[in-house]
Amino acid sequence: MPTCAVVVAIIAGAGLSAVQLDATSPLAVLLFQGTSDDARNLLIGIASTMVTVIAVVLGLTVVALQLASTQFSPRLLRNFLRDIPNQVTLSAFVATFAYSTAGLYTVGIAAGQRTQDYPRLAVSGALLLLFVSMVMLVFFAHHLSHSIQVDQVMKGVEKATLKVIERSFVPGDPGIRMPNPPPGATALLVPQSGYVQAFHVKAFVEALASRGLTGRMVPMIGRHVVAGSPLAWVWETKGEGERRLAPDGGAELRRALAQSVRIGYERTLEQDVAFGIRQLADVASKALSPAINDPYTANQAVDHLGSILAALSIRQHGPQAVADAQGTVRLYVPARDFAYLVDLALGQVRRYGANEPRVVRALLRACRELVWFGDAAHHAVVRQYVETLMSDVTRLVAQPADRDPLLAEGAALLEAFDDADGASGTGS
Repeated sequence: MPTCAVVVAIIAGAGLSAVQLDATSPLAVLLFQGTSDDARNLLIGIASTMVTVIAVVLGLTVVALQLASTQFSPRLLRNFLRDIPNQVTLSAFVATFAYSTAGLYTVGIAAGQRTQDYPRLAVSGALLLLFVSMVMLVFFAHHLSHSIQVDQVMKGVEKATLKVIERSFVPGDPGIRMPNPPPGATALLVPQSGYVQAFHVKAFVEALASRGLTGRMVPMIGRHVVAGSPLAWVWETKGEGERRLAPDGGAELRRALAQSVRIGYERTLEQDVAFGIRQLADVASKALSPAINDPYTANQAVDHLGSILAALSIRQHGPQAVADAQGTVRLYVPARDFAYLVDLALGQVRRYGANEPRVVRALLRACRELVWFGDAAHHAVVRQYVETLMSDVTRLVAQPADRDPLLAEGAALLEAFDDADGASGTGS
């Protein structure tokens, strides 16, 4: 965005330099009224001022990134770097600098000689950009002070993760059994090491269908893969269960797989719901560390995780069987189950904070909200988590005055799950 702003600023300066306004024009009041020397000094002053402002802005941004990394989680840095207001602010500053510096080539100089004729409207544009930059500087200070607040950080992660669930989540089927590659199956290898960021398997399914092949992806979204290891297995089925080595499709099959799987050096939130959960779990875990010791921040993170788990509990999780246009299953794609996601969200918080009653109450509160979502299979996962949490409370909380109310609350929660499942069974 800042690069585009520089290009647009230079084009705008060239366009305004070509505009000539007559003194009788109603727009003549917009023209800069000083001499060519005044105009050059103005542009030099604006350019030097913007260099200082840009240095200050970058310094403040680095401080914010360092604070977010040490206080919250290093995995949150991507959110700050992709923040649109930060990019817009920096774009305004570099555009003003580029516009003013480029104007020095035309103001007061013509064919290498001093001249009193210069594009007055273009100089007025530099003044306008200066005022815009000052407004953006105030806005940036306001935005930065809010963006590093832990409430804002966690709410941003929750919104981004819920957006991934709403737009990119592919329902799975817990009943699908991932087939093992048969003897003679062909392995398509990982082209480069990195993290699996996204699956868009249409091209690969079409390639498999055209050759009468069946395939299975090896890694899940968010997993790290090593170059040269199997990325997918493909095989051909003949008759009743007879399988033989698929003919090597060579470049075509590998090109289709490359179009279907994106591998990068970092995890992203395009399809990786677990990455958003990991960010909030990191915030909670770090808040419970002895170096920080901030249980309230951990409680807030658990609240946000509860919202994400509620959205996940109304969806089916598990592997996906992708069919071709004729309805024949051509590709099996592994995916995380609900039990993994619950443990990822609340497992570390339980292990680090089970001896703190306030944290335990936050965990129970998040689990209580899940009574109203999901089916009996989802409830069974949460029940198992609550039972494990109560076991930790019994073992780690020494004072009966602290322990007994937590055990009573946990027992009431387990009873609520029993009632919800019983009502669901009666209704069905």
